[in-house]
Amino acid sequence: MLKKYNIAVIGATGAVGQVLLDLIEERNFPYDSLHLCASSRSVGKKIIVNGNEYVVEEINEELFNNIDFVFISANNEISKNIGLLASKKNCIVIDDSSVFRMNPDVPLVVPEVNPHALKNHKGIISIPNCSTTPLAMVLKPLNSINPIKRVIVDTYQSVSGTGMAAIAELNSQSYEILNGRPPTISEYPHQIAFNLIPHIDNFHENGYTNEEMKMINETRKILEIPDLPISATCVRVPVKIAHCESLNIELSQPIKLETVNDIFSKVEGVKILDDPLKNLYPTPIDVTGKDEVLIGRIRKDLSNKNGISLWLASDNLRKGAALNAIQIAEEIISNNYL
Repeated sequence: MLKKYNIAVIGATGAVGQVLLDLIEERNFPYDSLHLCASSRSVGKKIIVNGNEYVVEEINEELFNNIDFVFISANNEISKNIGLLASKKNCIVIDDSSVFRMNPDVPLVVPEVNPHALKNHKGIISIPNCSTTPLAMVLKPLNSINPIKRVIVDTYQSVSGTGMAAIAELNSQSYEILNGRPPTISEYPHQIAFNLIPHIDNFHENGYTNEEMKMINETRKILEIPDLPISATCVRVPVKIAHCESLNIELSQPIKLETVNDIFSKVEGVKILDDPLKNLYPTPIDVTGKDEVLIGRIRKDLSNKNGISLWLASDNLRKGAALNAIQIAEEIISNNYL
């Protein structure tokens, strides 16, 4: 008989939390009891999962006394407090924030890339940044065949990466502008509707943003290449869901495009959509609601004999967060890493 688990979802009413609940249904995750928690303003709200009605609860210490998995998608403060509390109660915490990612005792995991990191977990597992995950999924198989010397990545990230309020602001600003009114600006330092903002999270003294440094440091940790040269520029774009990335990858040796395509045709979780002459290449619409990372525009770098360039798109709420969390739990169960 299939064993079932008691789970709690912290941030159940948020953008990622809602996708997580959809995936629990879609993937038939083996749960017995389900506790949904969110901020005080959502307490009492009713949510249907697998045909059953659940009432959003307030977070309290007693909640974790009989829980196996805790999925957290909240702010850093909540993740830190709840993550430490739940792990002390012998729960397995799968956290979506940046709080624990660079802690050497906490695995930072993309199941298709480094599932072995789960083996020695100490109760808390981190999910990478939603822009780091697809990057690592592309770099890992290439590096296995032809060691990577340098990576330049530019991201084009949807507003859902900020949260539900940012989606609402994109909608409202678009309406205001199309009706000849000045846009109301709240979530970002500038108007996001019909605009691009080359600024995600706070700036560091080195001129990079926190988002860009996350991509650099997290990718190095996941790939276990601590000195991998990476440069990132992260841009917020007026798209609701899905992040896109433009990659320039310098390898140790020249590589044929046929080899690149063959590599990616065999990678779990990656799908090639690449026929530019027929206008086929990944866009946010193509990946919204999809599990796969789509890659296209695969080409030789004309400026570097060892370089290739490509474009990718990934649903940031799904593979960038919620799906990754579910896959980690499934990996733990299937390998008896409990």
